[in-house]
Amino acid sequence: MSAERDIERLYRQNGHVVLRRARALLRSDAEAHDALHDVFLDLLRRPEQLDGVARPIAWLYRATTHHCLNRLRNRDGRARILRALPRAEDPSPRGERSAELRELLARLPEPLAEVAVYYYLDEMTHEEIAGVLGCSRRHVGDLVDRLRCHVAAESLDPRVGTPGRAFEG
Repeated sequence: MSAERDIERLYRQNGHVVLRRARALLRSDAEAHDALHDVFLDLLRRPEQLDGVARPIAWLYRATTHHCLNRLRNRDGRARILRALPRAEDPSPRGERSAELRELLARLPEPLAEVAVYYYLDEMTHEEIAGVLGCSRRHVGDLVDRLRCHVAAESLDPRVGTPGRAFEG
């Protein structure tokens, strides 16, 4: 079977996962659809990215996260990011937590931003994150610790650096 057919099958089977992921991070249907197409166009251009990949869905999930984080970073400055966030009057603690996380994502180094998405937004365990990243649970723990230190250094709220308390409403 050709690479194009394999990628088309992957798109049909998993495009909805990529789209859902992009919507959650970008908070825009139009941008999420653009991200969906960008991820698969990149794959069509460079199908060798999937060589040796045991779980293509995990690869897609990670590629989509990277793509969306790059979009967040490349937006026209902090003001545009803030306009895309949920309104302050949103009473939901999850909405507040998501808004704080997206604001922080634009400032974090790539590995920490990725872990922040999986840990705080997706509420994945260290083991689940290790599976997506293809690394050990211990390495994920180290990244989460670095993330907490980074968040605590930027925050005036002393609760933020406390395990299990970051981004709580």
